[in-house]
Amino acid sequence: MYMMEVDRVLRPGGYWVLSGPPINWKVNYKGWQRTKKDLEAEQNRIEEIADLLCWEKVSEKGEMAIWRKRVNTESCPSRQEESAVQMCESTNPDDVWYKKMKACVTPLPDVKDENDVAGGAIKPFPARLNAVPPRIANGLVPGVSSQAFQKDNKMWKKHVKSYSSVNKYLLTGRYRNIMDMNAQYGGFAAAIESPKSWVMNVVPTIAKMPTLGAVYERGLIGIYHDWCEAFSTYPRTYDLIHASGLFTLYKTKCSMEDVLLEMDRILRPEGAVIIRDDVDVLTKVNSLALGMRWDTKMVDHEDGPLVREKILYAVKQYWVGGKQTAVA
Repeated sequence: MYMMEVDRVLRPGGYWVLSGPPINWKVNYKGWQRTKKDLEAEQNRIEEIADLLCWEKVSEKGEMAIWRKRVNTESCPSRQEESAVQMCESTNPDDVWYKKMKACVTPLPDVKDENDVAGGAIKPFPARLNAVPPRIANGLVPGVSSQAFQKDNKMWKKHVKSYSSVNKYLLTGRYRNIMDMNAQYGGFAAAIESPKSWVMNVVPTIAKMPTLGAVYERGLIGIYHDWCEAFSTYPRTYDLIHASGLFTLYKTKCSMEDVLLEMDRILRPEGAVIIRDDVDVLTKVNSLALGMRWDTKMVDHEDGPLVREKILYAVKQYWVGGKQTAVA
């Protein structure tokens, strides 16, 4: 079941690297304090499942073995036999939030030619960062065309340029760990792409479209999350947090205070926040942010004061709670 889940998240033509037990068990079984029989049976089972998944073993050296997933079903003769493997029945392989894992193989998209990559080939990085993701180009994200994606990409370059005119440190590398709380296609992350920074692109589970796959096809990293719950990370993880339309999205789902407090928890002292939203929503956010001792500044939309969407810039202050001793 676990290897089938690896197969689901692995891109066609991608690699799975297994390092450690049971690879090279004949040499290391004593150090691992396991029997030869046990380790041999485990490796045989892994090899058997890899064959079932139609992975090609490309290397085994020392304690490391590497398998490669086939680029499509046509290049996998054993997959043509329906009895050989149980295929998952779900029609949406992206619908996995809070779902139980099953011992089944997720079908690959159909191809016209045996040399085609299932789901579409991707360009090398960094060209793929601004190229239309294959799943959007192939119409697999409902309601999103290639033209709409390109328009969104252009818009975020404009937004980030405007951000940097207010927050002078944005593109300098000062903010190493960055989060986008409502990433959509990853346009914000693509616009600030730099070897000095990385962005965790969060796609809310209640978003209208499941766009996380498009984020990964751009060569970015991301995760699904429900912002009515705590984010799985340590306190003070991020240097900068970006949220566009997030509070409007969660307006009827959970309290604004809880979301802001979670942002405060994962933001380091003197870290920055950039929030885009409707002016009425941002006015409430600003009031709460001041109560958390954030320094804030609200500015107009890039297209002028008549646009209802505004931008709130904030900096978390470094302070310690508890009793203060007054000095005369």
